[in-house]
Amino acid sequence: MTAFTLADLERIVAIRAGSTDIKSYTASLYAKGIGKASQKLGEEAVETVIAAVSGDREGIVSESADLLYHLLVVLGISGIKLDEVLAELQHRTSQTGLEEKASRGQG
Repeated sequence: MTAFTLADLERIVAIRAGSTDIKSYTASLYAKGIGKASQKLGEEAVETVIAAVSGDREGIVSESADLLYHLLVVLGISGIKLDEVLAELQHRTSQTGLEEKASRGQG
């Protein structure tokens, strides 16, 4: 088990977002804005699903890493901290999944 956390990745993304290094992928995504970052997030989500459906374990791991990275980029551009998402997850786990879903008015 690694000691690396999503909070660590969030910090790295935030640092690299402000980089002036033309080789920084993170800085380039931030510069392109929420539209491009969201597009990349969607692409990685689809690639993760494809890997899962095809039973590609290594692909799932690799694509999930890409997905989490791009999610943190989108959250960062949107001014949303990982802690906010974790707090929402914590709130949701205080009830069953079906109760939580019903409380959002979704069937």
